[in-house]
Amino acid sequence: MAQLKAISSSSSLNLSVHVPKRDLFLSSNNVSFAKNSALFQELGARNSELQGDAVESNRGNALRVRCHKGIQVVASGDKVTEVYEATKTKGLRGKLNKVVLAYSGGLDTSVIVPWLRENYGCEVVCFTADVGQGVGELEGLEQKAKASGACQLVVKDLQEEFVRDFIFPCLRAGAIYERKYLLGTSMARPVIAKAMVDVAKEVGADAVAHGCTGKGNDQVRFELTFFALNPELNVVAPWREWDITGREDAIEYAKKHNVPVPVTKKSIYSRDRNLWHLSHEGDILEDPANEPKEDMYMMSTSPEAAPEKPEYVEIGIVAGLPISVNGEKLSPASLLSHLNEIGGKHGIGRVDMVENRLVGMKSRGVYETPGGTILFTAARELESLTLDRETMQVKDSLALKYAELVYAGRWFDPLRESMDAFMEKITETTTGLVRLKLYKGSVSVVGRTSPKSLYREDISSFESGQIYDQADAAGFIRLYGLPMRVRAMLEKGNAREGHLI
Repeated sequence: MAQLKAISSSSSLNLSVHVPKRDLFLSSNNVSFAKNSALFQELGARNSELQGDAVESNRGNALRVRCHKGIQVVASGDKVTEVYEATKTKGLRGKLNKVVLAYSGGLDTSVIVPWLRENYGCEVVCFTADVGQGVGELEGLEQKAKASGACQLVVKDLQEEFVRDFIFPCLRAGAIYERKYLLGTSMARPVIAKAMVDVAKEVGADAVAHGCTGKGNDQVRFELTFFALNPELNVVAPWREWDITGREDAIEYAKKHNVPVPVTKKSIYSRDRNLWHLSHEGDILEDPANEPKEDMYMMSTSPEAAPEKPEYVEIGIVAGLPISVNGEKLSPASLLSHLNEIGGKHGIGRVDMVENRLVGMKSRGVYETPGGTILFTAARELESLTLDRETMQVKDSLALKYAELVYAGRWFDPLRESMDAFMEKITETTTGLVRLKLYKGSVSVVGRTSPKSLYREDISSFESGQIYDQADAAGFIRLYGLPMRVRAMLEKGNAREGHLI
């Protein structure tokens, strides 16, 4: 026999009922028992006394009792067989009050929920950020989270903030990592982590958790943001602590703890999608010699299958930031989404690269960034009109460091913030229009105009003008080439001396 004590948080009721162990099913977040058992009738009859704090619902042949208000299962003879009180007892690894978990609804994060409760004796608040990963990724999340044992799911739409405050500053800075990577995942992690810190404050959590592995960059990006915005928060990274080593282990743990296993087909690729890009890693991509399969791509059409007729698009930019497409002013997120559709149709923005991860290893990834590729091309081209040579050179050199900081998760580092202030200042005059031609995977600039342009047709023309006198070039060349002349004279003199000797 086993004894179940159900304790209501809203009354002094302490209900004890004996039930055969064979009728009792335990998991980390609930207790279920057969509908024909005596306990079913007794708890069901006294549900009103419990006021919903212990008895949750009748489903099929079982009645489920929530455990987070205090459930104990004790065997006859006073020997404890299992005790699980999420908000009262210490877990296997310590005690936390409430944890905000970065939650996707996939297998890994679904398993993390009961693992946190079991190992830290805490309540788990699942947090999902909408950064443009697609409506399908958000469907049914609340049911999944609560079925896994979470007490709450918080979803926040961060799309406008993501584009306005994270993507556009990188665009203005010209930040590209290792010549190719437009930093899609790198920019998304700090905006998600920032929101997690905000949610932790709202719900009174003393810890945050993520599902990043110990081999990747994302663990660093999340945790540096946590440190920068609230250094008092505890950080839990299950992949660096638990014994789960792969998908099969995770499925076994889920079954053991009565967590519904996601039934979606497992992709052979590891993907990350947001409004800026879609990344692909794993499977055949792990061999850099293998060509990606065409059916892998999801945001862009194959250049070979793209329309035979080119499409022209005009990007309006003010102070280094895009504001319009073909004359229509749009919000940051809407503008990017629109360009993703246009660029994807023409096979724009595919990048295949081997990059150096922050943790030291090399990795191969394939990225789709259609709208971002269009915007980067437009912004750089407009700068050719509005920035002088020295400013452009300094900006380009700083852009390399800016990209490195973002890639490494140091978004809230004072150095990046100071560099951003510089970028904002020198692009004050980068205002105008850029006309582009999209055709079978290529983006070609066909026109650019700016009211702040440093280009003067009357000066640049091969025809004679009043401002520039071609005869002045002779004196300039003599002065500019003086160091080279002096060195040549010195070398010639040494040669003569050697000949004389």
